[in-house]
Amino acid sequence: MSLGAFAGSSIVSACAGKTGDAAHATDSASVIATEAKPLFFKISLAEWSLNKSIFGGKMSNLDFPAKAKNDFGVSAVEYVNQFFKDKATDQAYLAELKKRCDDVGVTSVLIMCDGEGGLGDTDEKKRIQAVDNHKKWADAAKFLGCHSIRVNAYGEGTAEEVSKTATDGLRRLSEYGKTLGINVIVENHGGYSSNGQWLSEVIKNTGMENCGTLPDFGNFCIKGQPDKCDEWYDRYKGTEEMMTYAKGVSAKTFNFDDAGNCIETDYVKMLQIVKNVGYNNYIGIEYEGSSLSEEEGILKTKALLERVGGTLS
Repeated sequence: MSLGAFAGSSIVSACAGKTGDAAHATDSASVIATEAKPLFFKISLAEWSLNKSIFGGKMSNLDFPAKAKNDFGVSAVEYVNQFFKDKATDQAYLAELKKRCDDVGVTSVLIMCDGEGGLGDTDEKKRIQAVDNHKKWADAAKFLGCHSIRVNAYGEGTAEEVSKTATDGLRRLSEYGKTLGINVIVENHGGYSSNGQWLSEVIKNTGMENCGTLPDFGNFCIKGQPDKCDEWYDRYKGTEEMMTYAKGVSAKTFNFDDAGNCIETDYVKMLQIVKNVGYNNYIGIEYEGSSLSEEEGILKTKALLERVGGTLS
């Protein structure tokens, strides 16, 4: 999802522009052949790619699985909880969503969870409440057949303080997730979490095998708003640090050049980092640009993943 500066327990979504390191990235994908080859990973579609259509009332969360399969040829989906926020415990709704996936042969991969409190909150009572708030989404994920819920390691305080409290909150939630066979994974999503070294240390310290990361290729603003960021963390270094614990990957795109390469991120370099750790699970398409329609952006991102991934496979 779009990363934003955290305000309390909520996330302000914003579209990031070109970053410092991205502006100088030379996308070596421009020399990649277009011959289709088997991929070393699987492709999923992040629902946030269609947030304008959903917020605009053009489609609903229930329409998402069929649209992913029929319009984009993608058979795996990543949900965003705010698009069915009041349905986490609605068994009839979840059963209908599952049926719609089954009807078109679509796999539910994960649920991206926001607005349920900071798992790194330095107030213990609020942190425990945040853990409890996320449990219903772990239950929903289990029912839908997902492998994970994506959460945030947000908290206010020093890096050291939040590291300790985030470790505690994530461990508590992961212990619950373990009883369900559900992973608890953290995205670099602003603030301390966009520091790959910091987040990797937090995940390590939980001591939970089902607690991991969801590296997002574009969410590395650690100070300020992503569309006007004061300080960026190196995206390649951060992704490499996070891949050690990755149970999902988000292929963020904004803008493309005439050859179909992502302007902000060198996908050859990034996917090589992903491959180097032996990752072969889902990489989620997450288009957040505004120069193309959502549909065009999704298809261009898919084509880029297939082209570069096929060459590296």
